[in-house]
Amino acid sequence: MKMFNRRSNAYVTWILLIITIAVFLLETLMGGSQNINTLMMLGAKTNNSIQIGQWWRLFTPIFLHIGIFHIFMNGFTLLYVGQILEPMVGHWRFLVIYLLSGITGNLASFAFGDSNAISAGASTSLFGMFAAFLALAMIYRENRFLTELGKSFLGLIVINLLMDLTMSGIDIWGHLGGAVGGFLLAYALSLPSIKRPKIYIRILALVLVVAVSYYMYTKGMIVYG
Repeated sequence: MKMFNRRSNAYVTWILLIITIAVFLLETLMGGSQNINTLMMLGAKTNNSIQIGQWWRLFTPIFLHIGIFHIFMNGFTLLYVGQILEPMVGHWRFLVIYLLSGITGNLASFAFGDSNAISAGASTSLFGMFAAFLALAMIYRENRFLTELGKSFLGLIVINLLMDLTMSGIDIWGHLGGAVGGFLLAYALSLPSIKRPKIYIRILALVLVVAVSYYMYTKGMIVYG
C-alpha cells in the first residue's frame, strides 16, 4: 500500500486554516472574539437558535473561535494533523471528513449538551480527524504505519476526553460527536483507489452517519422545542 505524506499536497488544510484565521480577524474587528453579540452575529451555536430554525449554526461554529489561545491551539492542530491525513485520504475526502464530523459534533452538542451554552470552535472537526486515523488503522490492520497512527490518535482522543471531564466550559458532547462522525466517515470513504473495506460496510457506515445525525437533530428539537 502506497502512502503519501507530502506537505505540499495538503492545500485544503491550508485553505481551511486561512479561512479560520480570516474569520477570527473578522471577529476581532467586529467587537472581539469573546464578545457574545459578535459570536452570535457570525454564527455561534446555541441550542435555542437551532430550535427556531437557524440550522446553519450547526456548520458555522466550525470556523469561529473564542479567544487567541482557542484559535492558536485548534489552528496548530489542524495544520499538523491535516498535513498527515489529507495527503493520505485525498483532498475531497479530507474536506468531507473535516466538515461533516464538525457538523455531527455540533449535532451531538445540540442533542445532549448544555442548552444555555454558546459553542464555537473547530475541535468537533479535529476530533473527527483523530478518529479517522483510528478507523483507517482498523481497516488496514496489516499496515504498521496506520496501526501506530491509530494507537497514537486513540490515546489523544482518550486523554482529551478525560481532560474535558475536569475542565469547565468544554463541550465534551461536541468532541464525542465529532469523533463518531469522523470514524464512520473514514470507514465510508476509506483510502483512494483501494477497494477496502467492502462496499456493504461502506454503505452501512454512511447509513449510520445519516441515522445518528437525524436522531441527534430530532432529539435536540424535542428536548429544546
